[in-house]
Amino acid sequence: MFISSYENKIDKKGRVSVPATFRSHLSSMGYNGFISYPSFNHFALEGCSQDRIEKLSSTIDSLSPFEDKRDFFATSILSESENLQFDTEGRVSLSEKLLKHAMIKNNVLFVGLGKTFQIWEPKNFEKFKITARKKAYQNRSNLKWETKQKGE
Repeated sequence: MFISSYENKIDKKGRVSVPATFRSHLSSMGYNGFISYPSFNHFALEGCSQDRIEKLSSTIDSLSPFEDKRDFFATSILSESENLQFDTEGRVSLSEKLLKHAMIKNNVLFVGLGKTFQIWEPKNFEKFKITARKKAYQNRSNLKWETKQKGE
């Protein structure tokens, strides 16, 4: 699971060290990297495992092959996705296209979201976090504990 937030500096070549806990989680799933694509909702990058992007692709494939929505999602997510591999020091190279979308210049913030994570410009995330906290508080009654144990 991807949890917590980690800030790292991006080097002149666009490389950034991925948090050890994130690398460890991906490695435990058999990956030496992750998939990243521009977020729909924020000036941030989405990060996920190959399994997760395949699940997203299957969801897109479940739409009618002649429906515009299918092409819109495939174009916006799959064609914009990049497979980022760890180098020997646990870094990935973020492309200019990804950096530009997230408005990242010097530092990046890896933000764990459970099964996925995001990559933000730290100051932009701080602004978003204030809004997110207010909205989460307003909607806190929507979170329900699962009452049954799995397998029951």
